Amino acid sequence: MSTAVATAGMIPASGFRRPSKGFWQTVGRRLTRDPVTLACAGILLIIVLAAIFAPWLGLDDPFKQSMVRRLKPFGFQGHLLGTDELGRDMLSRLIYGGRSSLFTGFVPVVLATLIGGSLGIIAGFLGGRWNMVIMRCIDVFYAFPSVLLAVAISGVLGAGQLNSIVSLTLVFVPAVARIAESVTTRVRNEDYVEAARATGASTLSILFNHVLSNVLGPILVYASSLISVSIVIASGLSFLGLGVTPPNADWGLMLNTLRQAIYVAPVTAILPGIMIFITSMCFSLMSDGLRNAMDVKA
Repeated sequence: MSTAVATAGMIPASGFRRPSKGFWQTVGRRLTRDPVTLACAGILLIIVLAAIFAPWLGLDDPFKQSMVRRLKPFGFQGHLLGTDELGRDMLSRLIYGGRSSLFTGFVPVVLATLIGGSLGIIAGFLGGRWNMVIMRCIDVFYAFPSVLLAVAISGVLGAGQLNSIVSLTLVFVPAVARIAESVTTRVRNEDYVEAARATGASTLSILFNHVLSNVLGPILVYASSLISVSIVIASGLSFLGLGVTPPNADWGLMLNTLRQAIYVAPVTAILPGIMIFITSMCFSLMSDGLRNAMDVKA
């Protein structure tokens, strides 16, 4: 999926009015009344907490191998989800793999939001030559599909979680920058910004007090939608051998190592794929819920 296509429809339809004091309270109330968003938040909370507190859950060693126990079914000798192709406990591998997959999926979005958001806000607020230079450099990245660009960068940098984070950050920066520039360009021409200029307010004062409060919402909504994309692409890189390396647990890497067992233990082989699907879908639905909650016309 191209990152450029993903930008469509992600800016809330609330316009760019200056938010009232109770705006975020209203958004919070709308979110609490959305059963889909609440259900997704609950599922993600369980997955995240399990990943964070994995060492204290009393799980089996995710690296302990036993060829005698390889590819055993659910419930075999206390292994709730069976064992993988090397006899390692699948439940432990899935939970510890969640730590790696969530980290690799979340960190690039945070870094891309900080870098791309800053570039986009500067380009949109200053306009003119600054806008042209920054955005033309950003447009160069749109010559390549996001997945192919991530694979190419990871191929050059080499395998490893850190290199995956770097490649995904570079892929997401242009998309975030374009959203930030578009929103900031529209906000800077609003009446309340012009009024602030007329009263003699400084550029920094206008930027921090009048512009940022209106552009951060749409930027964060779009950034939240990238988390699901980031998890899928990061898992794909690990599947191709360009991400997390063995023996570390990662959902994408587990899909790769278990694919040869698809005919012997099909249910066990698809478990990492199910985790990727559930997690990315929950993040995507939560992003939609947040966008709808911020739509004051709804």
